[in-house]
Amino acid sequence: MLPSVAQLGRALERSFVLEDWHNFGAHYDKTLLAWHANVERYFAAAPVRYDERFRRLWRYYLLSCAGAFRARYTQLWQLVLSPRGVTGGYRSLR
Repeated sequence: MLPSVAQLGRALERSFVLEDWHNFGAHYDKTLLAWHANVERYFAAAPVRYDERFRRLWRYYLLSCAGAFRARYTQLWQLVLSPRGVTGGYRSLR
C-alpha cells in the first residue's frame, strides 16, 4: 500500500518539520523503462538462470509500474524532514 498525502501528513506533523516535498513521479516511467531494458539484457545473457514465469513477473511489474507513473496514477515523493526545523531554513538543491 502506498500512503496518501493525508496519511503522511498525519504521521509526520507531530514529530517533524516538513522542509521539502518533491514529486519525481512525472519522470519516473523513464527510470522503470531503463530498468526493464537492463533486465531484458540480463535475461538474454543468462537465459537458463531464471524460468519464464519469473521473467514474465518482472516484465509485468516493471512495465505496469511504468504505465502507472506515466498515467500519473502513482507518484514518487522525496520528503526532507527535520525534528525541529533547519536553522535558517532548508535550501533545496533543485
